[in-house]
Amino acid sequence: MTTYYFKRSQIALLVFVSLFFNALVAQESLPDNFDAWIESGRKDWKIPGMAVGIVKDGEVVYAKGFGEKRLGGGEKVDANTIFSIASVSKNMTAAALAILVDEGKIDWDDKIVQHIPWFQLKDPWVTQEITIRDVLTHRVGLGRILGNRLQFMTNSSRDSVLYQMRYMDLEKPFRSSFVYNNVMYSLAGQIIEYADGRTWDAFLNERLFAPLEMNASSTSISQINANSNQAYPHQEIEGKVVAIARRNWDNAGPAGGVNASINDLNKWMLMQLGVSGEYKGKTIISEKQMNEIHKQQMVVPQANAMAAQGSYGFGWNITDYKGKRVLTHGGATDGFNTAMYLMPELDLGIIVVGNNFNSLGNAVAYQVMDAYLGNNEVDWNERYLQGYKRSYARASEAREKIHQAQVLKTKPSLDLDAYIGVYKSAGYGKVEVKKQGKDLVLHFWDTEGLEAKLEHWHYDTFRAVWKNPAQREEFMQFHLGKDGKVEALDFEFSLRPLSLQVGAYPSNYTHTERFIKQI
Repeated sequence: MTTYYFKRSQIALLVFVSLFFNALVAQESLPDNFDAWIESGRKDWKIPGMAVGIVKDGEVVYAKGFGEKRLGGGEKVDANTIFSIASVSKNMTAAALAILVDEGKIDWDDKIVQHIPWFQLKDPWVTQEITIRDVLTHRVGLGRILGNRLQFMTNSSRDSVLYQMRYMDLEKPFRSSFVYNNVMYSLAGQIIEYADGRTWDAFLNERLFAPLEMNASSTSISQINANSNQAYPHQEIEGKVVAIARRNWDNAGPAGGVNASINDLNKWMLMQLGVSGEYKGKTIISEKQMNEIHKQQMVVPQANAMAAQGSYGFGWNITDYKGKRVLTHGGATDGFNTAMYLMPELDLGIIVVGNNFNSLGNAVAYQVMDAYLGNNEVDWNERYLQGYKRSYARASEAREKIHQAQVLKTKPSLDLDAYIGVYKSAGYGKVEVKKQGKDLVLHFWDTEGLEAKLEHWHYDTFRAVWKNPAQREEFMQFHLGKDGKVEALDFEFSLRPLSLQVGAYPSNYTHTERFIKQI
């Protein structure tokens, strides 16, 4: 009798262990319909081409491409197709600096002027106090958009752009708030050149890409253009997704200039996870410095909607999901969108790249995290898609209100010829208003493509409609002096519209810069 019950107990235990093991396996695998789910999402978001990579427990478990490199071109995206990853480049810049910290060439709390003596901000005290840590954590106080146009739309050198920062006002008091700023990451990249002697580009290629075997990765527009397996940028314009010109990020490289494939980015995530800083048993960056990169450095006021908290490290947003720590960063530029997520406790990394604006990357990341946490109750694509539709509707309504506020049947104060001339701003340099036929046109910095037709809006306000249709519209207002002559123009720079497909305005961030007319 005892033997009988003992055997029954053994069988019950084996059944329990088997069920538990099977449940565990089920929890630690992707859904059977994962490929089809991604492809359906790609079509929902009108993404011509995209790729997804996943690493787990020190291994690459997923690397696939979907769709086309160029809409209608017929060439399929694969795991080696190169995409611009935009601001995900920031954690690579931080990693490069970590190598220099390991070598004793810099310290995170070094003052910037120790390495770049000529660098200045408008406030002399801040100039002397600003550190590498301040720059990497977005706590300097420079505005969200300040300097963006100097970087992304001119051929100015990185040092030339940094020189102009001495004319820019701080938007927030120094070290008081998190204010995301791309130019400060360019400054971080230049620290590498001044401390090591190699450019940011050369350093990344030699000290990160080569040892990590990221053989297809690059840092310049000329390199990606020379690669036959590249994805092309797209944007929805007037309701239709079309290919657009690739933006030249070269002078903003440390903030967003890296080009990479999913196969390469999987290797990047492997180095971040497991024994952090190692790749195939070789130390690239010490674990101490990797911990510093991944550490909460600055509180972010608005955390992710799915998170209880939010902060920023060095090139990483730090948040949580279902009790697990998550490191993430997105990247967006004209025609490209990137989302990278790490969940260190599960030794899990997800990377999604695409060649059109979308939130599918975030949806994929949460779907994958849920799969490995054993929860498949939420369709994250549907959740993000519905959220986008609500945002689109709000943006459309807000844009309509702007149009309703337009005062019709008004005229400029003066004849159009009176507005012609050169206007200057200390920080942003020269713009010129010219006349072509019966219309005014605006030229920024004599840069090809930065030309806009000025459509009269009302009174002395005009709407700039750019020659490049991917750039969208912005507003500017002329000001008259006491003598009745034009003395200045205020240009409203828009960072990014609330909904790109609706139009450039309303924007979630604007900065108005005054340009003084030159006699």
